[in-house]
Amino acid sequence: MLGCAVASMSSTSSASPEGPRRAAIIFIFVTILLDMLALGVIIPVLPKLIVTMSGADEAYGAHVYGAFGTVFALMQFTCSPLLGALSDRFGRRPVILTSCLGLGLDYVLMALAPSLSWLFVGRVISGVTSSNIGTAGAYVADVLPPEKRARLRHAGRRVRSRLRAGPSDRRTARGQ
Repeated sequence: MLGCAVASMSSTSSASPEGPRRAAIIFIFVTILLDMLALGVIIPVLPKLIVTMSGADEAYGAHVYGAFGTVFALMQFTCSPLLGALSDRFGRRPVILTSCLGLGLDYVLMALAPSLSWLFVGRVISGVTSSNIGTAGAYVADVLPPEKRARLRHAGRRVRSRLRAGPSDRRTARGQ
């Protein structure tokens, strides 16, 4: 939601054509950051939270934790194409802003969840609303000129290949 506010304030105050483009890129990167936080914030606390809320042993907690992770990934997998289609029909910005709103509501729901079932619903909502990364990529492609788009695509390929190779890649291990 912070990214949504930053983008709406920044895009109206710029007079040059470069200003709105820069504001749009900042908006998208803050949105993606919030999407990644939706996963990264809950990972360290969820196992202990599940065990505490359920009152069960750690084996049961691990089973439920796996189910939570699976449903989050499944929601992203199924809803990403849906959000992409909606963004093609209604525009990228309304879909991304609605997704930001849903993610903010999910944070509130997860903070106030009285039971595991509410926590599960929160993970479903989080998976749906944070599946807008493809839409965010399309938004960036819409506002960048083709030469910058190609450079960004190349950088993305390099990052993904490094992530796939991981520590087994000698260049990564040496810091190159």
